[in-house]
Amino acid sequence: MSDFHGTEDGTHREARTFEALPPARGRGFARTWWGHAWLQALEDTALDGQQVKLGRRHARAGAVGAVSVRPGRLTAVVRDRDGTAHRADVLLQELRAADWDRLLDMVADRAGHLAALLDRDMPPQLVEDAAAAGVELLPGIGDLEPSCGCEAWDHCAHTAALCYQMARLLDQDPFVLLLLRGRGEEELLGELQARSAARAQAYAPEPEADGESGLVPVAGAGVLAAEAFAAGQEPAPLPAPPPRVDEAGAAPALGGGAPPGPGVDIAALEFLIRDSAERAGRQLAEALSPWHADTPPTPGPTLSEDAVRMAAAGPPAAVAGRLAAGSGRDAKGLAAAVRAWRQGGPAGLAVLEKEWTPGAEELARATAGLAASWADDADRPRMRVTRNRWTVVGTGAQLRLDREGRWWPYRKERGHWLPSGPPDEDPAAALASATGTAEAAETDQG
Repeated sequence: MSDFHGTEDGTHREARTFEALPPARGRGFARTWWGHAWLQALEDTALDGQQVKLGRRHARAGAVGAVSVRPGRLTAVVRDRDGTAHRADVLLQELRAADWDRLLDMVADRAGHLAALLDRDMPPQLVEDAAAAGVELLPGIGDLEPSCGCEAWDHCAHTAALCYQMARLLDQDPFVLLLLRGRGEEELLGELQARSAARAQAYAPEPEADGESGLVPVAGAGVLAAEAFAAGQEPAPLPAPPPRVDEAGAAPALGGGAPPGPGVDIAALEFLIRDSAERAGRQLAEALSPWHADTPPTPGPTLSEDAVRMAAAGPPAAVAGRLAAGSGRDAKGLAAAVRAWRQGGPAGLAVLEKEWTPGAEELARATAGLAASWADDADRPRMRVTRNRWTVVGTGAQLRLDREGRWWPYRKERGHWLPSGPPDEDPAAALASATGTAEAAETDQG
């Protein structure tokens, strides 16, 4: 539920209260990449790993009560095994007004980001674009500040349990993170709608219609650019750009009661129409963005990559089966490819499916990065290296190096290596994601 609380300046700000979640037995606490990033911030911040593990057990047992989320603060009552109740708070710094302006301008300029948020999704590209604009949405090391009635000075089991419960809430709705950063969903959507409308008005052409017919005249065919430049002519001004399209229109219903023709798959055709409309909207938003002229074009996906991209959009089961067959994969192979795509798009898919052998220079950089991440040889895990893959001996964790020098965490599940998180420049941080997820999976199975 949502409500509003007063502030010292007399304004009212949105707050949300979430009922206590049931015990989380048999499942992990984070299924989305941003949920994993939230837990990574907790694990990187807490000084006592045993308290973090105890907090995870508290959250798994359902010891966390209703969670209140408001700008800058999480609050819940957490009970120990003996029933003792403690009020736990976790504080996260709100974004400044200037940060919100940059973030909202960026989202308003990219229809795909707004569509993703409305679909309760937070694609990595949105977070990366926000960071490029100087706005860090997800917390980092030291950003999650604990405060608990048990008077612990660091993260205790109670604040850790609250963070684990928060990861489950974030999985369901990334707007919870934005509220914690200072703006509620209703306020955000209102501001985004106003900015989108202002941009549409600014880009709207103002043609002059013919007085008699009421029709707008169409420009002539013009001349070849080479001829115009050869004659020293000044180029004519470009026409006004088309207005923005905030969201794709509703896809038509193709059934109509009549049976389809031979070989026509109605569900697949409707899915392709929706997908094409959404892609066209994203491309138009990018073309209208102020940085478009300075951004080099990205190569289009291959047929195999495009099949994975469409499968990641959640098509009907029958369409997903056709995408798997068309891409040369079985159902499990397509599921793994979709998982890699959601972690990093084409780059994530390439790391899953393509091995490569680092040259002397790449290998030297990788070795130096590993040495810097574990300064103490005693702390450095033993790894077996095969081409671009570093497997931690005796565990189900692995790091894969891409051609950009980034480390991708992988874990072994039922005999297959699968991606477990987004890439990181720091191999130790990437490995923590892989080993942490693997540990949680083992706990769930136990």
